Amino acid sequence: MKAVGVARFGGPETLDVFEVPDRHAGPGQVRIRVHAATVNPGDRYLRNGSLGPHAPTPPYIPGMEAAGIVDQIGVDTVTDLRVGDRVMAVAMPTASGGGAYAEYVAVPAQWAAHAPAGSSHAEAATLPMNGLTARLALDRLGLKAGQTLAVTGGAGAVGGYAVQMATADGIRVIADASSADRQLLRTLGADIVIPRSQDVAHRIREVVPDGVDAILDGAVIGSARMVAAVRDGGAIATVLGEGSRAVSPAELHRRSLQTHMIYVPDYFGAPGKLERLREQAEAGALTMRVGRTFTPEQASEAHRLMEAGGTRGRLVLEF
Repeated sequence: MKAVGVARFGGPETLDVFEVPDRHAGPGQVRIRVHAATVNPGDRYLRNGSLGPHAPTPPYIPGMEAAGIVDQIGVDTVTDLRVGDRVMAVAMPTASGGGAYAEYVAVPAQWAAHAPAGSSHAEAATLPMNGLTARLALDRLGLKAGQTLAVTGGAGAVGGYAVQMATADGIRVIADASSADRQLLRTLGADIVIPRSQDVAHRIREVVPDGVDAILDGAVIGSARMVAAVRDGGAIATVLGEGSRAVSPAELHRRSLQTHMIYVPDYFGAPGKLERLREQAEAGALTMRVGRTFTPEQASEAHRLMEAGGTRGRLVLEF
């Protein structure tokens, strides 16, 4: 089968197309004929070697979410999916065989769900991993209707889904945006859109003097810079490792703050989570945004654009 990966770690130029052995559905798994695999910021870590010894045998194949058609169901697999069903799924690139940048991927059956009705494969591929990340963050923060959430990076995939999910949950949403993205954030449902700046925490305090109840840092600004916008007793959710950008333990204790590092595989296979994303997409509560599609041979270009930033909607490889 055709797959996109790297035989040596490095920049986008190391991505290439390989012929690798076909994958097959094992016990408890379904095999998906992949038609679309989303390019996500985390994919660079398998490509550039940041995962080190955790990477499988080369070629190293990235990709954490895909959409396509179920074409094989493993023995002893309990699922309501059937051969021929259109599905979306999450994948684990560090597992045997690699990730979703391939013509076929085999995953545990509970990692896949029916694709939203009426969606294209490219659209459906943008929903599982990014949607689960946003859902997990909101669940960890545990806000109730009427409370206030600030979202950084609201124009991005995770941030955009978070804005829409929080709005659907009755949460008041404040999001920062460039002038070009302000209308997009209003369309997604943000109640207040503030200008993007180096001092976004101060901007948030200007409109919420007592501080917001929680922040979802989709732009990965760092909780140390964002903590000033949160009220005492509030919470911050971050989507990537922070290191020196994290709030000090002393400040967390002094202000009774909670921080949540969001690790999306915690929700891989979580009962009902993918189905809820599908239902919300079908109801129009979630918008699946595709920025641009690429052939497998154009994967290097897709990674260059992803790393350059500024793309609105996900970049998708089509197989």
